[in-house]
Amino acid sequence: SNLKYIMNPFDEIAVEEAVRLKEKDSSIEIVVATIGQESYTEQLRSALAIGGDRGILIKTESAVDSYRAHLVFEKIFHQEKPDLVIMGKQAIDTDSNQTGQLLASKLSIHQATFASKIDIIKEENQLKARVIREADGGLQTVEVNLPAVITTDLRLNNPRYPTAPMVIKSKKKQIDTVNIDELGVAQENMVEVVGYQYPEKRKSGIKVSTA
Repeated sequence: SNLKYIMNPFDEIAVEEAVRLKEKDSSIEIVVATIGQESYTEQLRSALAIGGDRGILIKTESAVDSYRAHLVFEKIFHQEKPDLVIMGKQAIDTDSNQTGQLLASKLSIHQATFASKIDIIKEENQLKARVIREADGGLQTVEVNLPAVITTDLRLNNPRYPTAPMVIKSKKKQIDTVNIDELGVAQENMVEVVGYQYPEKRKSGIKVSTA
């Protein structure tokens, strides 16, 4: 209780990148979406203050794991028909790093993960995303046809800090609420959280004598 929730930092980077793409092409509409309780509209307002155009809250009182989340976003994808889905590479509480990959697979569209640079290009009437992604051995450049799912890494950008006028403007932006049951998504999660506990306290060291 009495905890203040924040937007997942990787998702904040995703919103910032969408805003930067819109600054290059004003015809783009940015729709931000989240799954959770009514109070999660506060985090949606944060995304709208950064520069999102409208929001969608998929309302549920129960916890949602990566598997169930990707089923929800699949439904939203078919409703909104976006050219590009930008998501954080992982949540900082569960660190699962699964939702983006699951969504792309479910939709049978291209994906590019761990993006550190994104450029939208057009070749022969086909929109593509050229993505520099971070791999174990260095940087990899890939091109994917749109629609696609891209997940963001820390080095993609530094999210802007919303000014007071931006925050005030965000309060007038539209947020649609839909109950998760209306989407026909199963209630069962694949992962069950059975509890939380503090890590063990670090034990004090001991002095050892030399040989």
